[in-house]
Amino acid sequence: MSTTPTREDRFSFGLWTVGWQARDPFGDATRPARDPVESVHRLAELGAYGVSFHDDDLIPFGSADPVRDGHIKRFRAALDETGLVVPMVTTNLFTHPVFKDGAFTSNDRDIRRFALRKTLRNLDLAAELGASTYVFWGGREGSEVDAGKDVAAALDRYREALDLLAQYVLDRGLGLRFALEPKPNEPRGDILLPTIGHALAFISTLEHAEMVGVNPEVGHEQMSNLNYVHGVAQALWQGKLFHIDLNGQHGPKFDQDLVFGHGDLLGAFFLVDLLEHGPPSGGPGYQGPRHFDYKPMRTEDSAGVWASAAANMRTYLLLRQRARAFRADPEVAEALAASRVGELAMPTLAPGESHRELLADRGAFEEFDVEAAATRGYGYAHLDQLAVEHALGAR
Repeated sequence: MSTTPTREDRFSFGLWTVGWQARDPFGDATRPARDPVESVHRLAELGAYGVSFHDDDLIPFGSADPVRDGHIKRFRAALDETGLVVPMVTTNLFTHPVFKDGAFTSNDRDIRRFALRKTLRNLDLAAELGASTYVFWGGREGSEVDAGKDVAAALDRYREALDLLAQYVLDRGLGLRFALEPKPNEPRGDILLPTIGHALAFISTLEHAEMVGVNPEVGHEQMSNLNYVHGVAQALWQGKLFHIDLNGQHGPKFDQDLVFGHGDLLGAFFLVDLLEHGPPSGGPGYQGPRHFDYKPMRTEDSAGVWASAAANMRTYLLLRQRARAFRADPEVAEALAASRVGELAMPTLAPGESHRELLADRGAFEEFDVEAAATRGYGYAHLDQLAVEHALGAR
């Protein structure tokens, strides 16, 4: 099977990824600013299908309308020349100092209103460029001082903002749906909606919950020492995986934004298997773009930027090959059966059974042989080794 990416693979990149100048809290940029038009052309040459952006990635903050229109015109021309699409757009509500205490949840009401207007303007642009998903990453929505933020009021304001923006999309017929991107910390000490679970719970309170899902990122969940594959599986189970950010991370530390798979390789293997095939018990996989939200290492020059972009796609394709082989391996099928993985899909209760019938079933409790059941093995060690061997290409 080929590891050369094609448009059918639906790989996409944010302009902020390959355009990152490699500034960090301790050092200045190691690379010059990159023209978004150049990024579009280079990504197309590498086999990407789409490109995403924050408004400020494309249009410098505070640009006058004629300047803004010029940037958009050049970008549209690059899209037309390359055939790249814009599947997702988002708003930068975190870089400018005005957002230092948040955007939708800033303690300052006038800043919250400014953030809403900035987002409304970019929703129109997203729809004009054909995007279907609009991501919200609340990187500054949080605090470092518990006394300094009324969390209940902040969540009220967060909900108020998303309800208004959703109604705007509906009233204007923009055809967008929203995806919340959780993250536990960095740049704020603690960020609101820190995990997939928090975001899913919050979404259930929204006026238009049906049009809001999640955009989970590998590194963000692993920063909380959580199992990313489990989180994605729950989002799929709830029909809320609207978009996904792929990268690599070495456990619960700062947000590393490594190339996809250049962290927890086995986790990446199972993630690709889930996205491509869905859960073993049945159900759809993920149908959207495979979006890479990584940062080329600070040590890299321009050539290294494009080498790392290509590495994301190649790693995904390699893992997709391995996942297909894993699914097709008869020994794996036997190991899954021995571990009784398929039995979990069988309802615990019989059709029509209630607590009354369960209480009347002596075999379920009074006559159940607990000691014999306790001796059963599940064969997970063998199953996991098969996965490791497939991930490494040894089978």
